[in-house]
Amino acid sequence: MQGALLHMIYPPQCVACDAMVASDFGLCGACWRQTPFVTGLVCDLCGTPLPGQDPGHAVHCDDCLTIARPWSRGRAAMLYRDKARDMVLQLKHADRQDLARPAGAWLLRAAQPILEPGMLVAPIPLHWLRLLRRRYNQSALLSAQLARLAGLDHSPDLLQRVRNTQSQEGRDRDGRFVNMADSLRVHPRRRALLDGRHILLVDDVMTSGATLAAAAEACIAQGARAISTLVLCRVAKEG
Repeated sequence: MQGALLHMIYPPQCVACDAMVASDFGLCGACWRQTPFVTGLVCDLCGTPLPGQDPGHAVHCDDCLTIARPWSRGRAAMLYRDKARDMVLQLKHADRQDLARPAGAWLLRAAQPILEPGMLVAPIPLHWLRLLRRRYNQSALLSAQLARLAGLDHSPDLLQRVRNTQSQEGRDRDGRFVNMADSLRVHPRRRALLDGRHILLVDDVMTSGATLAAAAEACIAQGARAISTLVLCRVAKEG
């Protein structure tokens, strides 16, 4: 009764454009059509959509065929363009922490093929200086929602960013990997959590995979059994 009354006073709005919608934390029809959710056949290592039908075995995109990935499987919920890009930027820079709630459901849907019982979910960390300015880690908000919905253990501070790396924007692929070298480590007080565990690393956006690779390598060095990755958005080549 109270919920119905609140909806009469404050009707549910689209999380992307504020248009009225049927339920809380949803997208209106127009924004849904402009949000490039990943469906169909995808690269088993990064979640990039691929042409054709499911062949019944894992397939990989051109990037993942040429770049060694220190993780076993990966998925992405959306492509980084249109409304998806807008929502990521709002989550990161406009204090739209409410977007983590619907994003958690989108992540869960994308992650279904790679989820395993006993996984430990962990976000890509921010350096403490950046966290101080932003006040929250958007990847930790996403990983917390995903872990809650999937019923998995969550360690928001499993990893630390020990070097305040410069922005990855404007760098080529090699430059991104150089920028991230030796920048992440496992929190000394969380090492015991890694022993023999399958770690699911969560981030907001994947471009080259350099940040995820640095995180995966840090986890493997401290005893993780396997690594999988999950991102809200994948930057993919057009066409």
